Amino acid sequence: MKVVIVGGVAGGATAAARIRRLDETAQIVLLERSGFISYANCGLPYYIGGTIQDADALTLQTPESFWNRFQIEARVSHEVLAINRGSKHITVQELCTGKTYTESYDKLILSPGAKPIRPQLTGIHNEKVYTLRTVEDTFRIQKAAATSGCKTAVIVGGGFIGVEMAENLQGLGIDVTLVEKQTQILGQFDNDMASFLHAHMKDKGIRLLLGKSVAGFSTTDQKLIVNIENTEPIQTDIVVLAIGVVPDSKLAKDAELALGQKESIAVNDQMQTSDPDIYAVGDAVEVTHQVTGAKTIVSLAGPANKQGRIAADVICGLDSRYAGTAASSVLKVFDMTAASTGINERTARAANIHYEKVILSPASHASYYPGGEVMTMKVLFEKESQRILGAQIIGGDGVDKRIDVLATAIQANMQVSALGELDLAYAPPYSSAKDPVNMAGFIAENVIFGKIKQFYYEDIESLPHDGSIILLDTRTDGEYKRGHAEGFETHIPLDSLRKRMHELDQTKPIYAMCQSGLRSYIACRILTQNGYDCYNFAGGYRFYKSVHLENQSSTQAFPCGMEKIE
Repeated sequence: MKVVIVGGVAGGATAAARIRRLDETAQIVLLERSGFISYANCGLPYYIGGTIQDADALTLQTPESFWNRFQIEARVSHEVLAINRGSKHITVQELCTGKTYTESYDKLILSPGAKPIRPQLTGIHNEKVYTLRTVEDTFRIQKAAATSGCKTAVIVGGGFIGVEMAENLQGLGIDVTLVEKQTQILGQFDNDMASFLHAHMKDKGIRLLLGKSVAGFSTTDQKLIVNIENTEPIQTDIVVLAIGVVPDSKLAKDAELALGQKESIAVNDQMQTSDPDIYAVGDAVEVTHQVTGAKTIVSLAGPANKQGRIAADVICGLDSRYAGTAASSVLKVFDMTAASTGINERTARAANIHYEKVILSPASHASYYPGGEVMTMKVLFEKESQRILGAQIIGGDGVDKRIDVLATAIQANMQVSALGELDLAYAPPYSSAKDPVNMAGFIAENVIFGKIKQFYYEDIESLPHDGSIILLDTRTDGEYKRGHAEGFETHIPLDSLRKRMHELDQTKPIYAMCQSGLRSYIACRILTQNGYDCYNFAGGYRFYKSVHLENQSSTQAFPCGMEKIE
């Protein structure tokens, strides 16, 4: 059996190595148009920023190491130009010589990846406008950023690459402006959660221009001018274009293979295309979302690796199937960590899914053990079925392991209340006896069974201000004096509530708030059992403050999820 693989990196290289482990006799040829067959794609921004200093560390396999270990023939700088499905041949060009030749196959795996979007803007082909996809791109950007004349940079796009490049270029002492067409960075998060990241990036010196579109580029006095709609142009030394990627599916399209949304390659759960002898994996393929059941495109290394393994299994006679993706991701944003899994509120609304949410601010580990940090968690679920829909967490230490637990819970079809029953590892330096994931389950259970009624930031504007309700702050005197939410003029600290309850009109609904949502929850339990109608503010004042200052377009620095636990 002869297997030809088009494209390396996560999907293609994984498939090649797996086939060899399963079939020692197979002839395996891997063709890669760049100069590197397998490299740490996600590490590229960190080489530019100097965190990874050895360029060789980016290369996971070379043609020589692939041959020596796996007897796989890997040819770099070889671009596949066409697929002839009838004769089961491909046309290949050696990029170094321009020579073309044909290569036969029994089974073909396409792993072409995704290519950066380059819109038709004036000046888009200026040599100082870079995109980041390959190791070669990395070296070009690194060389430009390292020159003594590079003092400023504009990042266009606020996705993974844009945010990582902003951090890494800023770490080189370059003044960075990030321009994003949407009103927030990192679209997998809801805007309220992204507000913590916006504040943190501003605090680190990144200039954010959100809700702004780049209109084109021009040059003057050896500088690059970034023209922005309805905003003053920006003069800069380099631009990194990171506005997103699209499936690199030209080969498949020209071969008349079935395509999915955004011209991605359509595959079944065994990674087969519409031609049973051709498979496709990685960023170019259409997959099924585990939560919505809808077809989607996910450009992440984890899914690509799994898909490469599954294609290899099927080719070698195993019955492996891809279970779909929850699009779990984690990202370093300076000294914060941002992680998500499943879907966010926007996606739930677009899919017509009726959802509930809980927002909490737990500590990364036991509060009495030094060094703890507060994280912000949002968990979405269906109230009736208790199906977990998604989660977003922003903070510092411990964010990654909590999102992994929640991603596992989604794939295992756990009910949200069952999160409270999980037996998770505990020691004071690592967690609390009631882990943040447990706490999310407890809160969701209280909502499901009517132990608490919640209200959210988006509800505050519509609350009546005619005296018909009571807006109650249950924090301490010192906390209240340092700032409180607009309209929350009634202040009774939680520990004084029982003896001062008579001050509250029992005929009026009470909307309670504290710093994180815990004390106001306790206050609502006290009041509810004494005949009051009480609603608890999800997320607490720290969440309110972050979102409110964001919505007010304030540049003031404020606590944004990295508070130290005293």
